[in-house]
Amino acid sequence: MAVAVSTAVASCSEDFVETKFYQQVEQGPLTSLTEVEAFQRGMYVSMRSSTYLGRDYTVYGEARSDEMYSNGYAGYFNTVYNYSMTSSDAYARDTWSQIYAAVAKANILINTDVNGITGTDADREAVRYHIGQAQVLRAMFFFDLLKLYGQKYTGGNLGIVTPLKYDPKALQGRGTIAENEAQIEADFNAGLALMVANDQGITDRGTLTINGAKALMSRYFLYKQNYQRVRTLTDEIVGSGQYQVVPTASYLGSWEAAKQNNSIFELVVGVSGANGTNSLGYIYNYDGYGNIVMSPGLFAQYTANDVRRQLIDLTDGEYYLYKYANLEGSDNLKVVRFEETILNGIEAELNGGSATKALAYYNQILTNRGLAADTSVTMAKLKVERAKELVGEGLRQWDLLRWGDAVPRPSNASADVRLTAFPIPRAETDIAGTPIVANPGYDN
Repeated sequence: MAVAVSTAVASCSEDFVETKFYQQVEQGPLTSLTEVEAFQRGMYVSMRSSTYLGRDYTVYGEARSDEMYSNGYAGYFNTVYNYSMTSSDAYARDTWSQIYAAVAKANILINTDVNGITGTDADREAVRYHIGQAQVLRAMFFFDLLKLYGQKYTGGNLGIVTPLKYDPKALQGRGTIAENEAQIEADFNAGLALMVANDQGITDRGTLTINGAKALMSRYFLYKQNYQRVRTLTDEIVGSGQYQVVPTASYLGSWEAAKQNNSIFELVVGVSGANGTNSLGYIYNYDGYGNIVMSPGLFAQYTANDVRRQLIDLTDGEYYLYKYANLEGSDNLKVVRFEETILNGIEAELNGGSATKALAYYNQILTNRGLAADTSVTMAKLKVERAKELVGEGLRQWDLLRWGDAVPRPSNASADVRLTAFPIPRAETDIAGTPIVANPGYDN
């Protein structure tokens, strides 16, 4: 898969990274801030694809959890939900390709020679900031790949491929989980440091800001059970004063509105970038494919006065979630919300931190959802509240796995724990001379 650029770039539009093959030459060095900014937008285009954050990756975290499931309508996500994938499965193949396309664009940005950038010193400082953004996002891409294809929860020690330079002809094997995690952490730390050192004062929630980087790092360090780091990151985000848990009266409208005060980082979509029938809303909504629905057990956790219950509709005996109600799929995609960061902070405070602070965070969620403040918070309460607040956002399977809690499977699904990890696509393992080895349990 080649990432190429046009020989004639007149603007910083997405066309810069989305040209046709007959218009392209092989990727050369980026030489201006305009080109760097255009490449950054191309990276966001890869992220919002239906095979990544625009639908599929989010659904993977829900369909294999205790809060949502696939009802089989229209044939979508059956192999994912039933653990019946093979190494030729389209979901495994397409998500792998899409995330590595984003990695390729990130690598081109990260390896940009800042001294070769034309323009002013301010332009070069901005380029360094964008390189930092790309390095943080590469960490996120590797983390998402590791969760999906790595063997952390299957008894193995292999992770994923972590290319650090753009080279479409390179052959590289999978690292160990420990090696992958070290690379992810290094990328997060180096990227954030670069962003801070070259701070552009950017607060636009439709691009990765310094606080957005910290929020993504909070998600990762929670997975690593580095609770001290999560506490520090949460304190810094809260202390910035830029965000709030969306109030009860604004909650319903916040899902259709762009860049609200509870949004830390979202992908700008709009009509031109909408995934249409391949969107997240179309797979969730009854008037679309209505394939991924809420479990009755989770619905029963909502009390009548909980404003979040108003986004759930019982139709034909199933519970449909309307966080993304637009069937065109033009609403912005929420990558990380302040509410998730607060919930991360609660968990981190409950594990070696301040019980008082954990309760204060917890009550921020409750009182802004139409519920009474509580007098105490425990891990059991936190787990329920995470489900109620973050349902449909693609986090639940990974929460269950990192907690060591049971991940339910359909009664007819294989019990083979190795199938928790997606298969490495056959398109990768069949390449002549490839050092990439397959995940066990498939095609036997």
